[in-house]
Amino acid sequence: MPNIRRTQHLGLIGMLLIAVAFTGLQLTAVTGRASPDTKNYLSYALSLSGESREEAGRRAIAYSCDSGQHATLNTIPWTSRKPAGESKEQCVRRLNDSVAYWSRHGNTSGMTAPFANQRFMAIFEARPGYPLFLVPFVAVSGTTWGLWLAGLVVALAGSVCVLLTLRAAGASRRAGLAGQTLYLALPTGTVAMNPLSDGLSLALGTAVVLGSVLLLRDRPRTGAGLVAGGLALMFLVRYSQALLLAAALAGVLLLRSGWLRLKRRQFTPVLRTAGLCAGLTVCIYAGAHLLSWPMGQDSAQDLLTHHYQRPDLPNPWPEFFVQEGVFWSAWLRRQADHPVLPVLLALSAWAMLRRRSVVVPIALAAGAAGLLNQAGHPNLAQLYGYRLIVFVWLLPALVIPLLLDRPVRGASPVPAQPEKVGGGQRDGRVGVAQQLHEGA
Repeated sequence: MPNIRRTQHLGLIGMLLIAVAFTGLQLTAVTGRASPDTKNYLSYALSLSGESREEAGRRAIAYSCDSGQHATLNTIPWTSRKPAGESKEQCVRRLNDSVAYWSRHGNTSGMTAPFANQRFMAIFEARPGYPLFLVPFVAVSGTTWGLWLAGLVVALAGSVCVLLTLRAAGASRRAGLAGQTLYLALPTGTVAMNPLSDGLSLALGTAVVLGSVLLLRDRPRTGAGLVAGGLALMFLVRYSQALLLAAALAGVLLLRSGWLRLKRRQFTPVLRTAGLCAGLTVCIYAGAHLLSWPMGQDSAQDLLTHHYQRPDLPNPWPEFFVQEGVFWSAWLRRQADHPVLPVLLALSAWAMLRRRSVVVPIALAAGAAGLLNQAGHPNLAQLYGYRLIVFVWLLPALVIPLLLDRPVRGASPVPAQPEKVGGGQRDGRVGVAQQLHEGA
């Protein structure tokens, strides 16, 4: 028993040390991360906290312009921010002029300040989850530290979910800690720290991934709760990403169940999980439609009309698919010049060939959701960024750590049968609370 407790304590200490190291690195850049969309979310959050729309816009402009004065974040991996091209005063004047212009031209309602036309701002009005999440952080710590702390909580929560996912799948403690480290070191950690909705969506996505693995390990109550709850919250944060993740999980797991059935192996948990995700996909789509939130056609028009500042195209899809070809050709050239992702994906493929784990199809579905999300926004301005395609990076974070464990010959794809351990019973499945206590 003392040895077991010592092992548990070592795992917890390892998890905390990784979190502390990441926090220390992020302290080198408390600000300087704002993107053009940050002011939209921040003004929404300030409006929710009781500020007038005008005051919320003023404070959001002040934060955004101050953040823009900081140099490129060389201390933070994967950051591709350009140095400031205008002074803070010029930035404030430009954004204030924009607010005044759009206020005069009909944008007089909503929770976000009128930084653009009302149709474009409706995109952010349809994402209330992230501004609501920011409210307590901004109220207690102010805009600068509040946004930073919110990002830190989101990043660490996602990393712990990755760790728990690997442990729930039967991986060793060292593999779990490696997954946590990879999640924080790869663009997943950087995107999580940025003051945008993508990080919170990603963290909730890792909870969905954890729930899916628990379902496949025959933990229906906890697993279904995490999947349904995670996707429901994702719906409020970024419903398009929730839709794609649910659809990708349903599709991949349906194919997986068919393959298992052909092999005459246990496929019921996989099929059950696929059915749950398929049902949630329908619910997410129906919910967005009933709320009249912007859908795929609106996204295509947004891209092709420069945020609705030009007339809509009668049929946007031919031009949209042309943009797809242009974007992915440029993206492939970018990967050839900077082959970090291709190398990691190659390592992931090797790990999938050498290790059998229930986490593999889940990780493949998460990666597919990232590719689909980027395909829905083939904007060359995002070529050097990571946030739209960030779910792809979950694949190496979840799969590469499996290489740290020895392959199990003849491993069964279903959970191990219960066996007596020390007068009790252990079934090869680790409870979520116990995983966390063990440092997962």
